[in-house]
Amino acid sequence: MSTKERPSITDGDRINPADIPAALTRAPFTYDDGATQVFTPDGRTVYTENGTPTPGEWKVDDNGRFQSFWPPSYYATYDVSWIRGPDGDATGIRFADANQGTTFDGRYTLGPA
Repeated sequence: MSTKERPSITDGDRINPADIPAALTRAPFTYDDGATQVFTPDGRTVYTENGTPTPGEWKVDDNGRFQSFWPPSYYATYDVSWIRGPDGDATGIRFADANQGTTFDGRYTLGPA
């Protein structure tokens, strides 16, 4: 998000549930381990690790949390918050597992301007 779209964010600000879809679909993500992930507006996602894509689904639940489903039976629920860059713009999303407490950071992978 540019500062023209919204004021500067604070690192760790929880993403408003209504804003989660736009935050997820803004750009592909790259994780610290080199894996990538793409979210589409229709609730689909593809996580790619070591060149192997894994398709899944995502949604925002009734409690305003991000949920992912990985067939055949893996469900995960996350609280999502902004990662702030040095200029005040959102540079990614921090996913905090609502059940296990683990976190991981997805950084936006932006193409050339």
